[in-house]
Amino acid sequence: MTSSDSLPLDPSAGAVALTRQLCDIPSVSGDERAVADAVEAVLRNQAPHLRIVRDGDTIIARTELGRARRVAIAGHLDTVPVNENLPVQDRPDPETGAETIWGRGTVDMKAGVAAQLLLAVELDDPAVDVTWVWYDHEEVASHLSGLGRAMRNHPALFAADFAILGEPSNGTIEGGCNGTLRAHVTMHGKRAHSARGWMGVNAIHRAAPLLQRLAAYEAERIVVDGLEYREGINAVRIDGGVAGNVIPDRCTIEVNYRFAPSRSGEEAADFVREFFADADEVEIVDLALGARPGLDDPFARGFVEAVGVQPKAKFGWTDVSRFSALGIPAVNFGPGDPLLAHADEERVPVEQIEFTVSALRSWLTGGRAAGSS
Repeated sequence: MTSSDSLPLDPSAGAVALTRQLCDIPSVSGDERAVADAVEAVLRNQAPHLRIVRDGDTIIARTELGRARRVAIAGHLDTVPVNENLPVQDRPDPETGAETIWGRGTVDMKAGVAAQLLLAVELDDPAVDVTWVWYDHEEVASHLSGLGRAMRNHPALFAADFAILGEPSNGTIEGGCNGTLRAHVTMHGKRAHSARGWMGVNAIHRAAPLLQRLAAYEAERIVVDGLEYREGINAVRIDGGVAGNVIPDRCTIEVNYRFAPSRSGEEAADFVREFFADADEVEIVDLALGARPGLDDPFARGFVEAVGVQPKAKFGWTDVSRFSALGIPAVNFGPGDPLLAHADEERVPVEQIEFTVSALRSWLTGGRAAGSS
């Protein structure tokens, strides 16, 4: 085995130090190879109790102890682009004064990944079998997901009774997730010289009522399995125009619709098409289903009781949806405020990292995990 001193990651230093180490390895979506190599090196050198399979830059590591129940615990390795917020820094939180780690990826989601990697190495005799997963390409279009690819390539490796995603949840449990849909909504016009604008039809002007409708819309709050989800539909990008002296003949609004997990993908698409019924074109370009909370499952309830926090709804889309689609109840549980994910001031409290490790360790080695039924 290789000494931990020669590896870029050292779980023996603790989850807080491991978070710093993970953040400082380049890992923007599409550039996960170095961090995936580092995670794999730790597992192969320090976790002989795990069976390791690599699929691209996704790593699956499983205990095979013959336990009655199995839990999957997963986290993504990639981040959104850096904006002068690496390497990480240790600074107090400006609001609470708490000890925090600042930098890209601290919240989304290297602190969660660090907790998982430390426990994967440490726990060679958990009360349940565990499938640990670290995957690539989460922060981009859903069809690129390393988790989705690995599930297609190795479906048998993902059989489980319950799943936990280490997505930031402020150290609480967030059940399920909203679905997400992106659509291109287009209005057509007719080109003309702008000096004689009356000879054309301005597509950008024709799109104005659509933007006004979006601005005025009050999205629903929908209760699903006891948790309240907030929907939202927003313009996120607009494209139109030919030149500074030409009446534009096309204007496209990119719309993002976040919908409650009680809606099917077809229902979400129908809602968007109806919302823009007067548009010339509505093209659905990306769709990922939400996930119901699944907290009625006894194994999930045992986890909630063990952690001792009140579950909340997850408003953003996460990969709990992929586990839910396999019939596996799944929740989000990890350190960091999701409101700070992707922000320039992204930061995670040290206390939340330590709580996450402690809660997972206690549950995975205690009677609740083994005895929940």
